[in-house]
Order: sequence, then C-alpha cells, then structure tokens
Amino acid sequence: MEAMDLTETALERKDVFQGKIFSVHVDKVRLPNGETSVREVIEHGGGAAVLALDDENNVLTVTQYRYTFGKTLLEIPAGKLDPGEDPAAAALRELKEETGTTPDEFTPLGYILPSPGCYSEKLYLYLARGLHSGEQRLDHNEFLNAERVPFAEMFRRCMDGEIEDAKTVVAVLKAKLLLNL
Repeated sequence: MEAMDLTETALERKDVFQGKIFSVHVDKVRLPNGETSVREVIEHGGGAAVLALDDENNVLTVTQYRYTFGKTLLEIPAGKLDPGEDPAAAALRELKEETGTTPDEFTPLGYILPSPGCYSEKLYLYLARGLHSGEQRLDHNEFLNAERVPFAEMFRRCMDGEIEDAKTVVAVLKAKLLLNL
C-alpha cells in the first residue's frame, strides 16, 4: 500500500495577535484531499530546559504558580529562547538563574514538540551533572521555590501522574533510560 502525501498547503494567512512571548495567526489550508480547512497557529520562539542531577542523584526542581492552570507545578528549570539564542546557552542561563548552579557535564537530550497540533514551540532538553552551587538570580517578575528531589521519587511521581509538566516528565524518563537509574 502506497503512503498518502499528508502535506497541507497554506492558502491564506491572517495575523491575529503579536505578543512578547508568542504570536497567533489563522491560516486557510488546502488538505491532502483538495478540500480546505482552517488552522489556528501559535508561533513561539522555542525554549530550553535542563534536568540537573547532583552527586546524590537529586534533581534540582522549581515549583512555580502556573496561571493558565491555576496551580503550582513542580518542574525542571526552563525558559524561552531569546531570538537567535543557542538552546544550550539558554538552558545553562536558566539553570544558573533559577537554581544558582553551573554544571561540569552538559548532555543534550534532544527536543520535544509540546503540542504540535497548534503550537510551534520546540523545547530543547539537557542533562546536567557535576553541579557547582552559586547564587540564584531570578528575573524581577519570577517567583519560584527551588528544591532537590531524589531521582527515584521524581520518576515515581512522573509515572503516577503527580508531575504533569511535559518537559519534566520527558526529561526524567530520558535520563532514567540514559543513566540506567
């Protein structure tokens, strides 16, 4: 059986919103069967996140209030990419700002597409080890609590659904396989 070409072709674009973090446009597209449909797209410049493990295999985490969901979430340090910024540099910057640490070892874990149905963000993941403690330097409008959580507990909480943040779950599962923890 021959695979169908699944490509959708943009016919028209209407810019709807331009913000500091993302923009929104609505496109009219031609579907593979020749019919047309509408795609609502959120354009995002991307982000980077880092799973940092200390010498006792504790994960450096941050708990932040996430307005969108009306609750706090336990996450790994992360942030958005500045235009043209290297994802690894962004991940190192966020680790330093949010936890005050810098690593000796820094390993790429690939990237994920958090919600490819409508959201263009590419989120790069990294593993950091050989940590050196320093001073946390949060942005003026950033409020979070940093803590260390044993890796085994992070894994259990991811598998139990207690940790809901996608980047954190993916990074923990990748680290589990990579490090055989």
